[in-house]
Amino acid sequence: MDKPPPEIKPTELAVNDSVICEVPCKSSILMLIMALDGRAIDEQNTAKRAGLLGIAYFDTSGTPEKILYKQYMSVPEMYAQRIVPTAANEGTVTFGITTTTTQTTMTNVAQRFGDQRVSFVLISDSGYRDYMALYDPPKTVEYKDISLVSTAAHSVADISATLAQVRADDMLAYLVQQAFKLGASDIHLETAVKGARVRFRVHGVLHPVATLESDKYRQLMSVLASAANVSTSATDDQTGHVNRAYKLATGEDVVVNLRVETVPAVNGIDAVLRLFNFQQDRLRLDKLGLDKWQEDEINDIVHHPNGLVLIVGPTGSGKTTTLYSILNELNNPERKIITLEDPVEFQIEGITQIPVKSREGANFADKFRSVMRLDPDVVMVGEIRDNDTAKTALQAALTGHLVLSTYHAGSAAAAMTRLIDAIGENPLYISAIRLVQAQRLVRQLDDATKQAYEPDEHLKSLLAKIIEGFPEGAPRPDVNKLQLYHAGTSPENPFGFNDQFAIRELLMMTPAMQQVLMRPAREISTSEIEKVAVSQGMLTMLQDGVLKAVAGKTTIEEIFRVVG
Repeated sequence: MDKPPPEIKPTELAVNDSVICEVPCKSSILMLIMALDGRAIDEQNTAKRAGLLGIAYFDTSGTPEKILYKQYMSVPEMYAQRIVPTAANEGTVTFGITTTTTQTTMTNVAQRFGDQRVSFVLISDSGYRDYMALYDPPKTVEYKDISLVSTAAHSVADISATLAQVRADDMLAYLVQQAFKLGASDIHLETAVKGARVRFRVHGVLHPVATLESDKYRQLMSVLASAANVSTSATDDQTGHVNRAYKLATGEDVVVNLRVETVPAVNGIDAVLRLFNFQQDRLRLDKLGLDKWQEDEINDIVHHPNGLVLIVGPTGSGKTTTLYSILNELNNPERKIITLEDPVEFQIEGITQIPVKSREGANFADKFRSVMRLDPDVVMVGEIRDNDTAKTALQAALTGHLVLSTYHAGSAAAAMTRLIDAIGENPLYISAIRLVQAQRLVRQLDDATKQAYEPDEHLKSLLAKIIEGFPEGAPRPDVNKLQLYHAGTSPENPFGFNDQFAIRELLMMTPAMQQVLMRPAREISTSEIEKVAVSQGMLTMLQDGVLKAVAGKTTIEEIFRVVG
């Protein structure tokens, strides 16, 4: 007999010392229905895994009144080992385990209770969270908004105190929620001799947020590992993905969507959580901060039916955002667009997006060859990582397809020399390349607080040498009339920056560039490629950055910091 759905009760929200009761709205009811469906699927999948593993399955959703056995295990142990006591009598203790509970944990627990019979049952992740909510009930906590201040000690202490009071699930949800509010790109979790520290990367710069005791950090990593499907006992680096809704003790729903990278360090597992905070309306060429001529050039190139377009830069330079913006520009019913990504970071309606799980042995080249049979017009490859993928991408570009991808290199010219090393001396391949765009992210000045100044003679001399190398036709600021800007401060913005934008260099495949690249590889240097590109109208990233600093968009110190 089917169980009746649970009664929908008013939601209680803790606000300071008062409690507000809210009548649930339609969206709340819909979320409840979705949650119930998700729980049923979770239990079904767990039951199947139990059968495959040859272990008893326990449906925790069928036991609404759960008895707690706190005498058998501490709450930190339950978090760290992903195990909970679920039943006990005079001679037997039963523990609920999840698919991430290790065999070592089970062996140690069995030995620990040697005078009693110990049995294990497999419970779902949802069931484990249900039990932990009873063993470690949410406390009434005032969640303070994290603020980035120039003297962070006081703020770090406050946030650390908040995190020390809350459950591990709430810690993860709260940190992600606050990171989104601050516009952070990454959350860094870093172990130390005692405990760990939490830092947010905001506008390209790391800021300390909190410190955690060792037990708290283990609890947080346990929850993160389970959600991302990674192991806390692994001896090599791992990649995972979390996409899950959490509810804070305040009643606030938080959707956690991030990529997780972990690596074993001296004092434990370090992790970096990359936030997927793309906004559909910002994934457009006209929202990338391009100069008008840059936007026109890119538009013209990507609307060609074939050729290879490479976006070049280090991790965190906005390459994926640029690629998604180009895809949105090309996305219409007349084109078939397929992407190969590791992982898929943002879903775009109308585009076929295929995840490539490289950690499980898959590779871009094999997948690329497979999707070519699907008759695409445009293929986006998340990253060219090896020679095979490079050659496959160029072959596709030669046979009537537009191919977009990213590449790790310091500059557009350096990307060209690396690519030649990968593909060899092949004039046909060279002819397939249309554009190599290198970019870096710099911090954007807050117009409300920035302060103008005149550069001293030493800085003028340095800038004069840079401006002297500008290509013909580019704007040339008068060195003697230069006005630059420092970052100002305010209580609302203690650092003086409020966003990031990209500085770029666009290397076009002109006839002159083709002639250089068709020479023997040993005769081609990065400096020569850059010299020819500049003679054909390319602004280097440094030159583009100087123009942006002169225009008051950022500081000259920021440009030198990023591109030197």
